[in-house]
Amino acid sequence: METRADGKKRQMKLSLFMTGDGNYHMAGWRLPSSNSDAGQNIQRWIDTAQALERAKIHMLFIADAASPPGTDDLETLSLTARIDRMDPVPILSAVAMMTKHIGLASTMSTTYLEPYNLARTVASLDHVSGGRAAWNIVTGSNKDDALQFNRDQHAPHAERYERAEEFVDVVRGIWDSYDDDAFPRDKESGVYMRPDKVHFLNHVGKYFKVRGPSAVPRSPQGHPVLVQAGSSEPGMNISARVADIVFTSQTTLESAKAFCDNLKGRCERFGRTPDDVLVMPGALLFMADTESEAKEKYDQLNSLIPLRVAMQRLQANLGGVDLSKYDLDAPLPDIKVNDARVSAVESYIAISRREGLTLRQMAMRSAAAKHHWTLVGSVKQVADELEAWFLGGGADGFNILPSDNPGAVDTLVNKLVPELQRRGLFRTEYEGKTLRENLGLRRPPDLSHRR
Repeated sequence: METRADGKKRQMKLSLFMTGDGNYHMAGWRLPSSNSDAGQNIQRWIDTAQALERAKIHMLFIADAASPPGTDDLETLSLTARIDRMDPVPILSAVAMMTKHIGLASTMSTTYLEPYNLARTVASLDHVSGGRAAWNIVTGSNKDDALQFNRDQHAPHAERYERAEEFVDVVRGIWDSYDDDAFPRDKESGVYMRPDKVHFLNHVGKYFKVRGPSAVPRSPQGHPVLVQAGSSEPGMNISARVADIVFTSQTTLESAKAFCDNLKGRCERFGRTPDDVLVMPGALLFMADTESEAKEKYDQLNSLIPLRVAMQRLQANLGGVDLSKYDLDAPLPDIKVNDARVSAVESYIAISRREGLTLRQMAMRSAAAKHHWTLVGSVKQVADELEAWFLGGGADGFNILPSDNPGAVDTLVNKLVPELQRRGLFRTEYEGKTLRENLGLRRPPDLSHRR
């Protein structure tokens, strides 16, 4: 597992996953040292990205949903920072001007956007950043989003994924509107663009009719990097077919390895190799110099979560099921899987059964880390666990979830990364200029001539 199929040394990929307010833990904003205004303060984002870049982190990823979640219960929402989130693309555009190497990823929905607009926006970010943009493909699970787009409810899971498949193909087709050398911009001859290097998509499908071409030349990295996070059967297939990075929620090495093997085993049927897709499980890290200090921080943060916030969060993550009729101190009941949250619901149930958690305990865990892997310990202990997963075939790297910012980010940058570098598990310099180069991913071929 220490070398790739092409013989190159295998090292961890690291991304930082941030929500709109900059703190992943629901109470992260309440610590005295935490940023509580990052949802509106662009300098906070720039400072964070620059710190990550100094540590040679691969990517800053901003999670997003179009609508504030839980607006039908404003009293509970008022106790969280989740309503405070700007559009990620302008944030990342500003960050691009103040950084040189770090990748810039944004969530954008295939359910509530049109492929042409998305293709143009992400390609523009790629040019602005010099080839560092990534698009996190989501179909969405926030029911409030539907109410902002002329809909009464979220579309069914199968329909959303069918639309997403076509959506992604249209976006990739739009990105191939021009050859790399389509724009000579020759002042002497007066030729700005070569007509023979332009390709119309002329797509007509079930959900979309898009002619093309794009208003943006071909991306500096061929295509912006594609990120996907679905663990359902349709999600796994679209990941194996098109994704460059797959984020996943796993809580044991065994399940993580099974996921990796399953996903990478599907690549061949789509003409890809296992090295063409990077699997990066989410990991919420509570680190300190000693294990006892880390546990103290974990307990402190959890004590700041109001129970009503934890219950509302768990209900939402279980697809909107009503939990009010169940005993808080009894085991998590069997929940009928809502198709909007198939893989997530299964993960919650598996965690509660394996760890013997009550409904109350599961709610608090959900508010702290959703259903992601949670590590509490010294920096060395955390590094040991990450190394075991990486070398054991459970991950190509990790999507780090910062409990609070700047506290957890500072510990990542100043203590964990140096420890991983000391072990030879993480790089000490960026390898190239584009995100693809720094991730060790191939530049996508221009597919326009195949149409």
